[in-house]
Amino acid sequence: MRVSIITGGGSGIGAAVARLLAGPDQCLMLHGQAAEAAGLARLTAVAGECRSAGAKVEIRTGDLARAGAGAELVDATRATFGPIDSIVHAAGFADRRDFASLPREALERAFAVMAAAFHEMAAAALPDLTRNAHGRVVAVSSFGPHRFVPGGTFPGSAAAKAALEVLVKSLAIELAASGATANAVTPGYTRKDPGLVGALDPATWERVAKANPMQRLATPEEVAAVISFLLSPEAGHVTGATLPVDGGLTLM
Repeated sequence: MRVSIITGGGSGIGAAVARLLAGPDQCLMLHGQAAEAAGLARLTAVAGECRSAGAKVEIRTGDLARAGAGAELVDATRATFGPIDSIVHAAGFADRRDFASLPREALERAFAVMAAAFHEMAAAALPDLTRNAHGRVVAVSSFGPHRFVPGGTFPGSAAAKAALEVLVKSLAIELAASGATANAVTPGYTRKDPGLVGALDPATWERVAKANPMQRLATPEEVAAVISFLLSPEAGHVTGATLPVDGGLTLM
C-alpha cells in the first residue's frame, strides 16, 4: 500500500489528483480547509469517490496557515496508515491585489499556507520519504512567479509560490541521496470546479482562457496527470524540476 497526503483535496487540482491515484493499493489522506459546510461537503464527496475506486481514505480539515498544522497532518497520516510515501501540496489561493494594496497580513498568510506549511509537512515526513527510493513530493506552484504583465501580477500569492519553488529545489537536494524526489508543477489559468469561480469573474475567465498560445484553460485533470507521472516510479530520475502545465502561457 502506498500512503499519500494530498492538500487542497476537496476541489480543483488536489481533488483531480486524488481521483487519479485512487485504487486498491492506495491510502489517501485528503486535507482541506473546509472553513464552511460546502467545503467539507466537497472534501467528503471526493473521499467517497476515492473509496469507491478501492482506496483507503481519511479526511482532515483545518487551516494550514496555523503553525503546527502541517506537522499534525503528517502525524495523523502516519498514525492512520503508516509511513508516508508521497506528499502533494495543492493547497493555495490567488490574491489579485496589487503591490500597493496588499496588506502585510495577506502576504504573511500566503506564505504560511503555500510555503511554510509545505516546509513543515516535508520536514516532518522526511524520515519516511528517505527510507527508500520511492519517496515523492510534488508541490503545485503557478505561473505567477514566472510571468509579469500589466494588470496580471499576483504579488502576494506569486511571491509565496516562488518561495515554494525554492523549497522544492532545496528539498530535492536533500532527498537525492535516498533516491526520493521533489518537484513542482506550474499550472496556467486552470478551470475551476462548478461554483468555484475563484478570484476571477466569468468574463475575465473567458478572456484569460485565450491568453496562452493554446487559447484555452487547462483542466485540473491535465495538471493531475503530470503530477501522477512525477509520483510514479518512471519519474525516478526527475527531481528539482519545475514543470509548466500552462498551454505556453509563460512563453509569452
